[in-house]
Amino acid sequence: MKPFHAALLDLDGTLLDSVPDLATAANAMRMELGMPPLREAVIATFVGKGVDRLVQRTLAGAQEHGELDPALYARARASFYRHYHLVNGDKAVIFDGVLDGLKAMRDQGLKLAVVTNKPTEFTMPLLERTGLAGFFAAVVCGDTCARKKPDPQPVLHACTLLGVQPARTVTIGDSINDAQAGRDAGTYVLVVPYGYNEGVDVRSLDVDGIVSSLVEAAQWIAQGSSRGDSLLPASAAQ
Repeated sequence: MKPFHAALLDLDGTLLDSVPDLATAANAMRMELGMPPLREAVIATFVGKGVDRLVQRTLAGAQEHGELDPALYARARASFYRHYHLVNGDKAVIFDGVLDGLKAMRDQGLKLAVVTNKPTEFTMPLLERTGLAGFFAAVVCGDTCARKKPDPQPVLHACTLLGVQPARTVTIGDSINDAQAGRDAGTYVLVVPYGYNEGVDVRSLDVDGIVSSLVEAAQWIAQGSSRGDSLLPASAAQ
């Protein structure tokens, strides 16, 4: 029996470079509210914990901030959602190695799912527009479950949808949110170094491997399969 049955992949920063579109919408929001735009590189550090958190951070101009005025935040959120719907996918680019990596995982017989903190209303059109939707048997979005990553709930829900054990699943992402959610759910965890990590060096994360691309991730999974159940805890090797 192969040790790995499924791979759960993050969207923004793992499959797609979506920051150009997110930054366009975020800066349109700020300018609509009479604020100066922020550099795209700064906005990239705000990505990872969902759109609402991105709005809060962009509004404050900082990752960590105090309480925001509720009325101002409501205006900002409505503005961001409106602008992001207009540009979602315009400049998003599939990262190098993603298509080949997904094909390799599919050829290994892995069940594939997206687990993202992005809301459904943005996730599904983006997957369709970029041509990635067909790879995935399940999609878990930021509003699918009661809690988002780094909580393990979305990862566990994805495993349930795919009909796989967490211990026979690999979570692949780019940030502490993915690493913590996957680890707490009981999956293996791989991270890529090219994504949006909220300023946290991926080398500091509790993961099973850092892979340069999804092609390398597929190779890591295949190598684990060739070693059989030696990778798995005794409870899963059955």
